[in-house]
Amino acid sequence: MLSDILHAQQVLLLFKKRAVQHIVISPGSRNAPLTISFTNDSYFKCYSIVDERCASHFAMGIAQQLKQPVAVVCTSGSALLNYYPAVTEAFYSEIPLIVLSADRPPHKIDIGDGQTIRQQHVYANHILYDTHLEMINSLDDQEAMATNERLINKAINVAITNHGPVHINIPFEEPLYNTVNVPKVDPKVVDPIIETNASIPSLFIDRWEKANRKLVILSTLNPDVFTQDQLNLITSDPTVLVISEVSSNIRHEKIIWGIDTLIAPIENDEDAIAHLQPDMVVTIGGMIVSKKIKQYLRRFETQYHYHIGNRRAYDTFFKLAGHIKTAPTHWVDQLSINETSDSYRDYWLQFFNNYLIKRTDYLAAIPWSDFRAFNLIFDSLPDDIVLQLGNSSTIRYAQLFPMNPTHTVFSNRGTSGIDGSTSTAIGAAVAQDKPTVCITGDLSFLYDSNALWNNYIPANFKIIVINNSGGGIFRILPGEKDNHTFDTYFETTHQLDASHLCKMYDINYHRVDGEDAFAKAYEKFLNDNSKPQLLEIFTPRLENDTVLLDYFKFLK
Repeated sequence: MLSDILHAQQVLLLFKKRAVQHIVISPGSRNAPLTISFTNDSYFKCYSIVDERCASHFAMGIAQQLKQPVAVVCTSGSALLNYYPAVTEAFYSEIPLIVLSADRPPHKIDIGDGQTIRQQHVYANHILYDTHLEMINSLDDQEAMATNERLINKAINVAITNHGPVHINIPFEEPLYNTVNVPKVDPKVVDPIIETNASIPSLFIDRWEKANRKLVILSTLNPDVFTQDQLNLITSDPTVLVISEVSSNIRHEKIIWGIDTLIAPIENDEDAIAHLQPDMVVTIGGMIVSKKIKQYLRRFETQYHYHIGNRRAYDTFFKLAGHIKTAPTHWVDQLSINETSDSYRDYWLQFFNNYLIKRTDYLAAIPWSDFRAFNLIFDSLPDDIVLQLGNSSTIRYAQLFPMNPTHTVFSNRGTSGIDGSTSTAIGAAVAQDKPTVCITGDLSFLYDSNALWNNYIPANFKIIVINNSGGGIFRILPGEKDNHTFDTYFETTHQLDASHLCKMYDINYHRVDGEDAFAKAYEKFLNDNSKPQLLEIFTPRLENDTVLLDYFKFLK
């Protein structure tokens, strides 16, 4: 059974032929032709999520794991506006999300009908491809059918090849609920053109070979981008210092994993800063988390910055010399190794290792705080999990700890907003078999609390909420603190907890108020897989910033 509306049939059949299988639907009336068609075809895996903001992040989590297009379907009007946060995140994180928005016919826009807005090009600044289908009332309308066929194919192809969101706006006229048993159309597939690896420019090779201090920054990457042999190769060059972020999913003994731990203590040491200054910077991956490395590299006249990979290249340091659109593995395989005895790499590895020795003493001495809680969490997470990190404080604290090499790490670092972290994590958990642990802050969790209004949460899904009674990240930023304006409009202090939400959504709740209670609650939290679990850890609001800032002072 499928809709009798011909252009709805075109969408259904092309999605099926192109293996777009996961469809996240938010209930509505105008999208009934799509809902009826998708849910009555056993090929599709359909999910019903009422809150469109949560639905789109949930879909993005599935696409993040599968690395394949996932569709979201909504009714007309304000519904598709609630997709916008996920659309922008997918745009900057380069995740293939397909938005299918139902609409009124063009002649019914701006005449006063309810749930009607100007939907065409609504995502104009953050979409890779945006199209509006033709209404087809008869099989005789071959021109409109051919147009739609081309537009739908192009949307799917762009999502696949350009790695990002696309929008198909689809007008429907009533009646919306009529069905047929056999489709009346048979749209043709237009396969995408896949680009092969580009060659490495000779100018880049020349500059690389001449540079004695090369800094390679690995930011957000999918797991297993490099083989162990390739990591061994790039780290064997003494003129190359490789630093990585937690979201790079890369660990290696000769790669510095703590960018802020390396840089923060030497911020005002001009000799050390000058020695760290590279002749050449190469970035690989998505958005860089560390604000310190961005500020540092903007200070100096580093001659060249190249970005390697098919992801977009950003002029993050205002020194971008080129974008080499090739797989990072292909680039590494072309590298020549410098045999110089002057080791830029070893100097800074030793510098970093000295810090690691000192940090052990600091971590052993600090009181109960965010920092202490994160230390305990990362020390005792189980092996072989998917770790989903929230934004603001969570991802920044995670940068201060070595990650377990059996973990795969993800975070919404495209726009870096707090919205949708939990919804994305649940979508990711649905899309693969490994246990998923989501670590998030209290404001981020509360902001996305409708994520729990979801019938698909796996029983082994776990959430850790660090509740410091507000937006703790604002306490480490410059500015006057502890007055009415700061408490109310910046930090937004509160006395809420997650216990009542957990009761409503049938999630096991565990509360930790201090270190003495942590071990017992944490063990129950990790070992109970009968239903989803939430561990809420309360830390002292007024002490967390001091403990964190003193860490960098201690290393100095």
